[in-house]
Amino acid sequence: MQIRGIRMDLLDLLLEMGKDRHPYEFAGVIMEEGGLMEEFFLLPGTVSSSESASLSYDMMPLDTHVAGSAHSHPNGNLLPSDADLSFFPRIGRYHLIVGYPYTRDDWRCYRADGTPCAMEVVE
Repeated sequence: MQIRGIRMDLLDLLLEMGKDRHPYEFAGVIMEEGGLMEEFFLLPGTVSSSESASLSYDMMPLDTHVAGSAHSHPNGNLLPSDADLSFFPRIGRYHLIVGYPYTRDDWRCYRADGTPCAMEVVE
C-alpha cells in the first residue's frame, strides 16, 4: 500500500520523544493504517546511545502494516547516515528522521533506498 501521510499527533509524539531522549537516539517501528502512518512502537531489546540506536530484529512485529521506522539524530543532521542507509531496507518502505531542536520543521522522510520523500502531515 502507498503511504500518503503521517498523523500530526504521531509526528508530535516522535518530536517529543527526541526531546525526551536527547542527547541519546531513539529508534522504533512505524505502523500504518489506511495509508497513514498511525502508530509507533519501541521494540524490546533496542539499544541507544548518543551516536546510534539499534533495534532487535527478533522483536519485529510480523505484520503487513509495518510502514517503516523512525529514529532521532540528536546532532540535528536530518540526512541519513551510512548506517541508516544500511538499516532502512530491512524495515518497511518509509523512514523518518527527527532531529534537534525537534520542532515541526526538524524531520524528514526517506524511502528505503535513502531517496527523500515528501510526506503530508494529516490532522
